[in-house]
Amino acid sequence: MVMTPGPLVETMEALDAGGEEAGQGSFQPPTPAHRVLLTPQGEPMSQKHAVRFSAMAAVTLVCGRYEGVDERVRAFVNEELSLGDFVLNGGEVAAMAVMEATVRLLPGVLGNADSPRDESHSRGLLEYPHYTRPRSFRSMAVPEVLISGNHAEIERWRREQALLRTRERRPDLLAHGGHGDGPKNRK
Repeated sequence: MVMTPGPLVETMEALDAGGEEAGQGSFQPPTPAHRVLLTPQGEPMSQKHAVRFSAMAAVTLVCGRYEGVDERVRAFVNEELSLGDFVLNGGEVAAMAVMEATVRLLPGVLGNADSPRDESHSRGLLEYPHYTRPRSFRSMAVPEVLISGNHAEIERWRREQALLRTRERRPDLLAHGGHGDGPKNRK
């Protein structure tokens, strides 16, 4: 089963037009939405996409189902994204992942503007390890530096751990220029 182009394209156009036909009362979007087709054939979704989408006035996510959408729908979207090298029955789960990655970057969503700055992929590295109480759990202790109160040493330790973790788990990030000075989340 392939989704026919008419209803999808008409829906995208109605959303951009605003008004009653878009189900929005008298709402008029400031600009046409950036349209993203979710497909296993698209560019892999990354943090850079979420950062870019979070700065846009409107984004429309277009989801296929089963075999996807009629090829002609591609002429009406701005880009195509994939969650990875696998296939889902539909794009709804992919849309939820894109929305969550994007919305959490909007001001006020996380409650602390600094929260997303040191997370995995925010600067091209994986995030450093986190610890909480108790201080020792089954013979595994919180690193002493983290309870030392020396903020400079804690920052240095976090940076070293982020580099080490990235080198061990995702060396491809370092090979692609991820050195900790990559794209930063907007404030």
